[in-house]
Amino acid sequence: MSDEISENEEEVSTEEPTPATELIPKKPSRLCPRGIQTFTVARTSDETGVSGEGVVIEGVVLATGQCIAHWLYPRPKGSIAIFDSMNDFVTVHIKPHPGNRTIITYDDGEQEKYGLFTEEEKTSESSEV
Repeated sequence: MSDEISENEEEVSTEEPTPATELIPKKPSRLCPRGIQTFTVARTSDETGVSGEGVVIEGVVLATGQCIAHWLYPRPKGSIAIFDSMNDFVTVHIKPHPGNRTIITYDDGEQEKYGLFTEEEKTSESSEV
């Protein structure tokens, strides 16, 4: 019986542990080539007086193209909504309020500006990021 135990111990000890690099997230598969992209939504003003100014939404665009938006108001938890695309989110929550002068900033530094910005403001401030 002790021989059986030593054989089992040998089997366990011969297996190599999974290297830490195996746990690091990999690039997305060909089915979802884009990966996850994070963003924030900041308003320079608030037409409705509900959400306030500054960063009011944080979100992600999934590899599938779906958008998850997390409103930071009302505190402490806010609310979450899922959209079929970033375009759907912008169409519903950004474009109807041009007076908010909204800036969407992605994790790579890219910015999209919506609302009552001059063309000069749209180009000069985006290049500073």
